[in-house]
Amino acid sequence: MEVRLQKAIADAGVASRRAAEEMIRAGRVTINGQTIREMGVKIDPEKDHIKVDGRHLKPAAPKAYVILNKPKEVLTTLEGPDNEDRLTIRHYLRGVRHRVFPVGRLDYDTEGLLLLTNDGELAERLLHPRYHVPKTYLTKIKGTLEAEEILQLETGVRLEDGMTALAQLKKIRKVEENSWIELTIYEGRTHQVKRMLEAVGHPVLKLKRLRFGPLVLGPLPLGEYRFLTDPEIHRLRAAAANRHSHRRPSSPVNAPAAPHFRRSAPRGRMRRRLAS
Repeated sequence: MEVRLQKAIADAGVASRRAAEEMIRAGRVTINGQTIREMGVKIDPEKDHIKVDGRHLKPAAPKAYVILNKPKEVLTTLEGPDNEDRLTIRHYLRGVRHRVFPVGRLDYDTEGLLLLTNDGELAERLLHPRYHVPKTYLTKIKGTLEAEEILQLETGVRLEDGMTALAQLKKIRKVEENSWIELTIYEGRTHQVKRMLEAVGHPVLKLKRLRFGPLVLGPLPLGEYRFLTDPEIHRLRAAAANRHSHRRPSSPVNAPAAPHFRRSAPRGRMRRRLAS
């Protein structure tokens, strides 16, 4: 059966469909020895020989879905070496046999829930703004928000790349001169939470993602991962299919009871560095 080239690449777990399209445009993909740069080309995975960066494309891998509780001072990338001065999320995924890639990114100084998968089609939907997949962050900010600032954050903040969409904010607690809030956004702009709060005069001091769509970080320890349960996968697919929804999130779905965590925290000098 013929499929689009970018879908075949995504199904093989090489990259998301959008990233696969960039690979094609860059001339990194060949079909039967011929470099392909245009979109829309269809191939037969059983007959055509596909190469990405000179390597044969393997058959579609079984779908895998992983949640990592990413520590801060860790890069959201699977590329490049790991060392004491440059830790990547790959260091924490030892034991994950499938080639998965992150769905979106968390900043270097942000911790919390990071979804990884080799399901390129689902990843593309989860990241596309038309599906309004909510993302909730626990945020420590400088100072205390006034009612007018809360209203501004929830109804839209003007940034250099335009007005933000509706958001949801909940006060958590005040600590000396600073305060903790939960902020839920429905977009995925670069550094969006930081820029929104900076725009209303309350810079972010700490940032942790608690939820991504129907997924909840729950008690997963820092630096460890777990595979999604079947009900979580079904809810995730449902969220990605709900393209016309503008509803704000209801009460979070409870995390699975006693999930099986995979320990992958760094040892030796790396462990001391992250603890400092």
